[in-house]
Amino acid sequence: MKRANRITNLPPYFFAQLGKQIAQLRKEGVDIIRIDIGSPDLPPPNFILQELHRSAADSSHHSYAGYYGIPALRQAMADYYQKRFDVELDPDTQVLPLIGSKEGIAHVPTAFVNPGEIVLVPDPGYPAYRMGVMLAEGKTYPVPLLAESAYLPDLEAIPQDVLKQAAVLWLNYPNNPTGAVAPLNFFEHAVDFAHRHNLLVCHDAPYADVTYDGYVAPSMLQVENAQDVLLEFNSLSKSHNMAGWRVGMAVGNTEAIKTLALVKTNLDSGIFWPIQDAAIVALTSDQSWLAERNAIYQERRDIVLAALEQAGLQAHKPKAGLYLWPQVPAGVTSANFARRLLKETGVSVTPGTAFGQHGEDYVRISLGQATNRIREAMDRLIDFVRKTNP
Repeated sequence: MKRANRITNLPPYFFAQLGKQIAQLRKEGVDIIRIDIGSPDLPPPNFILQELHRSAADSSHHSYAGYYGIPALRQAMADYYQKRFDVELDPDTQVLPLIGSKEGIAHVPTAFVNPGEIVLVPDPGYPAYRMGVMLAEGKTYPVPLLAESAYLPDLEAIPQDVLKQAAVLWLNYPNNPTGAVAPLNFFEHAVDFAHRHNLLVCHDAPYADVTYDGYVAPSMLQVENAQDVLLEFNSLSKSHNMAGWRVGMAVGNTEAIKTLALVKTNLDSGIFWPIQDAAIVALTSDQSWLAERNAIYQERRDIVLAALEQAGLQAHKPKAGLYLWPQVPAGVTSANFARRLLKETGVSVTPGTAFGQHGEDYVRISLGQATNRIREAMDRLIDFVRKTNP
């Protein structure tokens, strides 16, 4: 057996490898606290679970549910955008349900990138933006996200020879891993930039409803003429505590939706019908519970910020998302810091280099653990830093 050339340089997915390491440590009796991965620890509210049960009890709901999502789900997604962002979408031509947004993200290069063409990816950024490009035999060009620029890319600094070969620009706000947010005027600039350089903009927005201190995250589709150049990806994984359910959406440009659907319908057979029914209820029911959930995350955020200050580690205060992005002590690589922290304390954080070369000097801390376990992890981290940097 031989491997295809296209995966010769494809690295193992970081969190899959980390999961194996953690499983072995747990076998050895180590008490692991995982604050590395962005998986909500809280369940969806009961009314969503009840709809899943109701729909699953219908014997007719266990067949294929269609390649494009049931019409009621597409309508619910369009209604969500109308109510949440005042953005009007045609549910039949501008909405495509996904088996989690990661699935759609990975299909983008297959749909829009020829071998040798360039995809502009944020660095640091979600690894799936890069992996799909490698599988499609395209190239990636890292666009730095730097603290001094509030983790917003300098699009005008991208070289012209790169732009001539570029097909797709990825953006992601509220941002993973940095926790940064983008103002609407930045989105306006990005839309203008895409028009000038004939780019498809793919905006990944799964954290738009995980916000703090009264912040309201915008959609890039709120920008005038954005629908000419934009696909926006969203997901119920983070917004509605449904990460394992695998239900997301791509919305925006009609031709881009049609093209992505051409790839998708050839590769999968759609979302389990009861999950679609539950997603409809999640999107159309009273959303007030989100504020209560976000208050829990905000408390955890503040616990982590206070602990980082005690440990002497700098981190900005995020307005949204599930992550904090602290700097590691001077003279220590992010990988070594994370490795030693896990080995010596059982606390697992993500080294910034898992998200690209500009993630060096940082680690990502997730808020997706019970509050008491967050406190325990921070106590261990403070002790670790004080012992290693007296």
